[in-house]
Amino acid sequence: MKTFLTTTAFALMASTAMADTITLYTSQPNADAQQTVDAFMAANPGTEVEWVRDGTTQLMARLRAEIEAGNPQPDVLLIADTVTLEGMAQEGLLAAYHSPEAENYDAALSSPEGYYYSTKLITTGIVYNTGVETAPTSWKDLEDAALKGQIAMPSPLYSGAALIHLATLTGDESLGWDYYGKLAANEARAQGGNGGTFKAVASGEKPYGMVVDYLAIRSKADGSPVGFVFPEEGVSYVTEPVAIMASAKNPEGAQKFVDFVLSQDGQDLVLDMGYIPARNGMGVPAGFPARADIKLMSFDPIEALANAEANKAKFTGLFGAE
Repeated sequence: MKTFLTTTAFALMASTAMADTITLYTSQPNADAQQTVDAFMAANPGTEVEWVRDGTTQLMARLRAEIEAGNPQPDVLLIADTVTLEGMAQEGLLAAYHSPEAENYDAALSSPEGYYYSTKLITTGIVYNTGVETAPTSWKDLEDAALKGQIAMPSPLYSGAALIHLATLTGDESLGWDYYGKLAANEARAQGGNGGTFKAVASGEKPYGMVVDYLAIRSKADGSPVGFVFPEEGVSYVTEPVAIMASAKNPEGAQKFVDFVLSQDGQDLVLDMGYIPARNGMGVPAGFPARADIKLMSFDPIEALANAEANKAKFTGLFGAE
């Protein structure tokens, strides 16, 4: 009996050791994360995914604590922005991987060394309540003194997408920091995240705002009294990049995951979820203009990372802390 139990125990241990499991940390909404994991496992029978979902800031705090303790858990990351991953790459925390799927993407959307790859385009434009008389067409329309006190936007002190938006617009020659100064003079409210900004506009509390595209476009389709504008100067964007940890316990499984989310099937899933796929040659969700008609403003994640703290400080000087 003792021999049988011992043999069984070793068999269970061996089975566990042989199990192909990866751990994913993601900032996707829960439903999207579950869809992504289910689709990956269906395409890769025998590979299991254990996943943790939270906001990028909270996930990074958790991961930093794990790294400090000498036991980082994730094999692969799928989080909001390239700036966070660029910082990790510069610290040596990410593994370079040259996915065969990368040839289907614009080089500007990924790390040249293969540390991270963009999976979708989530742009920030102008949302407005349909009760207004005139819909804006340009970022500069929000400078109009007639809109004083009527504008809401997420704070870059809270939202990663808003910090990238700030870096993008202040880096634009036609806008720059002068633009944010004019928004401050126009008493634009800058606090919280995209969700709160959208609610303020949809309710009519603040008829104009800056917000990520899918919030407004999906809500409009569901009957919310809002419109969404891709301004003529262009839009900023985050890309929900995927990356492999240098400390990954299952690097081969992590590589499979990267290849899947970048593949045609993975990008079809992105489109089905209602986002703009990052892969070339893809369509766009209902309610979006053609991909060729969406002008992406210039953005350099390395420069944005270098300027992040200075940008936050300058923003606080104009709008105050939250």
